[in-house]
Amino acid sequence: MRVYGDVQSGNCYKVKLLLSLLSVDYQWVAVDILAGETKTEQFLAKNANGKIPLLELDDGRYLAESNAILGYLATATPLLPRDPFQLAKVYEWLFFEQYSHEPFIAVARFIAHYLGMPESRQGEYESLQAGGNKALAIMEQQLKQTDFLVGNSLTIADIALYAYTHVADQGGFDLNRYPAIQAWCQRISSQPNYVALG
Repeated sequence: MRVYGDVQSGNCYKVKLLLSLLSVDYQWVAVDILAGETKTEQFLAKNANGKIPLLELDDGRYLAESNAILGYLATATPLLPRDPFQLAKVYEWLFFEQYSHEPFIAVARFIAHYLGMPESRQGEYESLQAGGNKALAIMEQQLKQTDFLVGNSLTIADIALYAYTHVADQGGFDLNRYPAIQAWCQRISSQPNYVALG
């Protein structure tokens, strides 16, 4: 299988980390977002939405959206619970990541880390701080109670939220305010076959 992605993207890193934890062989195809490589006719034929990551299966089918890819790859592994309520809790966190976490933390990181904090986006960057800290506070509250986001074992909910959380400082968020998150990050980075961002 192939993964089309950018090694600095948290959404792409989710897929890379999961595949490494599962010891799955794959080919990484580097795609430069800033150079417009996701907008080419060739790429749009694979994913009409023009976004990465994109998973190409051995049979030629394509799957987009990072959390959908995580769900597919984790099927029938310990990283995706079989109990219906626990599974729903995983999806709860995946939706939280996309709607209450990533739009603040990932975008602030993009403005500061990728773009170098252009003056024209300074106000937007500052406006993202409250929402990002709210998301981190919600995670902190859960992680004071359990080792991982859904109980005491690693799931794709953790992988999805780890991707941008562990580099949240690159978006101006002080993780020293969140000791339970810091301990959780350490638990994830200590997993067998862990691979770092980049």
